[in-house]
Amino acid sequence: MPIRFTVPPKAGKEIKYIKEAIDSGRLAGNGPFTKRCHDKLRQLTEAKKILLTSSGTAALEMAAILCDIGSGDEVIMPSFTFVSTANAFVLRGATPVFVDIVSDTFNIDPAQVEDAVTSKTKAIVPVHYAGIGCDMDNLTQIAKKAGARLVEDSAQGLMSSIAGRPLGSMGDLAALSFHETKNITSGESGALLLNDPILFERAEIIWEKGTNRSKFFRGEVDKYTWVDIGSSYLPSELQAAFLLAQLESAEEITAQRMAAWHRYRQNLLPLEQAGKLRLPVIPDGCRHNAHMFYILLNSAEEQRKVLEGMNKRGVNAVFHYQPLHSAPAGRKYGRMHGKLKITDAVSIRLIRLPLFSTITVEQVDHICTVLEQLIDGGKK
Repeated sequence: MPIRFTVPPKAGKEIKYIKEAIDSGRLAGNGPFTKRCHDKLRQLTEAKKILLTSSGTAALEMAAILCDIGSGDEVIMPSFTFVSTANAFVLRGATPVFVDIVSDTFNIDPAQVEDAVTSKTKAIVPVHYAGIGCDMDNLTQIAKKAGARLVEDSAQGLMSSIAGRPLGSMGDLAALSFHETKNITSGESGALLLNDPILFERAEIIWEKGTNRSKFFRGEVDKYTWVDIGSSYLPSELQAAFLLAQLESAEEITAQRMAAWHRYRQNLLPLEQAGKLRLPVIPDGCRHNAHMFYILLNSAEEQRKVLEGMNKRGVNAVFHYQPLHSAPAGRKYGRMHGKLKITDAVSIRLIRLPLFSTITVEQVDHICTVLEQLIDGGKK
């Protein structure tokens, strides 16, 4: 049987919770299941306030509004990221400033960030690639010196930490994703994490379509009205119910993924030692969540041949980000700062291997065998 790249996990209580939501007669967002997700996410992330959103993209769009991003502003971010990281700020009229990544973790390079800061810099957006934390200490200092907001794109980062600090708890704001490709999922949803209390009240208003509806439900006003810009960023209670079941099993799902991640590393270490590929690098003090297992090959031609060969043999391995700075929209709306040599080199050599909570030891071993055969030129 073909091995899929990803299979969404099943925690076991999803149908039970969805039925409870249906039976309650409350399907619109910001109901009991949303609140339970907020409580669980506060526990897991240590963020000061959580707002469940319809997607990770929506969380980033809310973050852009809360940063007061507007025309003429600049937002520094890696080019090696998904389009939502840039789109959220482009929609507010800002210019994404793309900088290079570091060669070990493929996270944003703080030295390049510092060099890219100008008087127009309004925000800095580190992306925690593969659930491995960025250098948040340096980035926090750079943002503070620049007077810029620090927004963590932690779409891949739930259950990861740096020196015991959960990803998403260190920036002014952070975005999580629960897309079906993520470790914990509801199909489509996300969350905005807030760590600056100054932003709490306005965030609720933006979240509730620009109204003070949350205040009304708390009895703080006798009626609610339109007070600011906003949109329909809430997921339904059905999504929240599904997500709650997953969040309650987050530790177990993460442990299952970690077992597969370590099996890959054990199997493929001889190929790395032979100089035929490079495996993921986990810095000291980083606890990652096994969001992905990637390999870095020695050339673009090897990447093409291995991807083609694996998929022909029923293994759904995939490439990853195409750099935003060289994309049509990236050239139109953003600009590069310096030469992005590492970004360009990594994007044409990286392959992601199948990884999901229910992948078996036999499947991982088979994938590694196929990979070794392809790298060795088809030898059996």
